[in-house]
Amino acid sequence: MKLTLWCRVLIVLSALLFIPAVVTAHAAAETVQLEKKFTQYEQFIKIDKATNKLYFFEKGKLVKSFSVATGKKPSYTPEGLFTIREKIKNRPYYKENIKGGDPKNPLGDRWLGLKVTLNGKTSYAYGIHGNNNEKSIGKYVSAGCIRMHNKDVRWLYERIKTSTRVYIVS
Repeated sequence: MKLTLWCRVLIVLSALLFIPAVVTAHAAAETVQLEKKFTQYEQFIKIDKATNKLYFFEKGKLVKSFSVATGKKPSYTPEGLFTIREKIKNRPYYKENIKGGDPKNPLGDRWLGLKVTLNGKTSYAYGIHGNNNEKSIGKYVSAGCIRMHNKDVRWLYERIKTSTRVYIVS
């Protein structure tokens, strides 16, 4: 009899601890909105370096959000409005001459290359890509690129169009 009462108490306490977390997570997902000036775009990506989150929007509505990794230092990942200029499967890692598709390739198997223009200078060195260290996601570890879980960047790669705008903020 006493055991049954303790089981009921544990179930009620577990429910009380679990429900607020679900409500909070659900509410947080609903509060992410795209600034009105960006709702005109068919597709849009917003990356928040403060939370290491990437938000994918279509026609101004949030479709999905992802955890990402960004620059070791705040200055490494550039901030501003940029464009997806290319999509590459199995891009080589030229810095260390690692072939695309190699498990040691730190870019994973999908690359969404950005056209980044800052102070009148354009760079094609930054991208949104997979990785070979899944534990790095959510952290500040990159040389400037935006790292995603490989399964997440594959999902995004299949949907995203070149010329999609990418807004990076802190």
